Amino acid sequence: MSNDTYLAVFLGSNTNPKMAAWNAMPPSERQAKEREGIAAWKAWVARHQGAILEMGGPLGKTKKVDARGVVDIANEMGGFTVVRAASHEAAARMFEDHPHFLIFPGERVEIMPVLPIPAG
Repeated sequence: MSNDTYLAVFLGSNTNPKMAAWNAMPPSERQAKEREGIAAWKAWVARHQGAILEMGGPLGKTKKVDARGVVDIANEMGGFTVVRAASHEAAARMFEDHPHFLIFPGERVEIMPVLPIPAG
């Protein structure tokens, strides 16, 4: 990957108040909000189409592997996208006012550079 590549991780906790409010909505209201959010997300994708290297997508349940073996865990990661931008700041600005946290109950998007593998 080149040094203009950035990983955006969509985060949100199941215990945050936004998620509790989302889950408390009547099903018809939540479905309408989901449709609104999906439409806004598609509009975001269309606006940034030229910068999206990997659309990514939602993330499922997590398994942790370490010296003790494999175990199911929970974390705040809900999805990811890979983008190209002129700078870290420019990559981050792409996610301002994102539907992940404006419409859906997500809390934030964290953007980090994908660094080259060190020569060894």
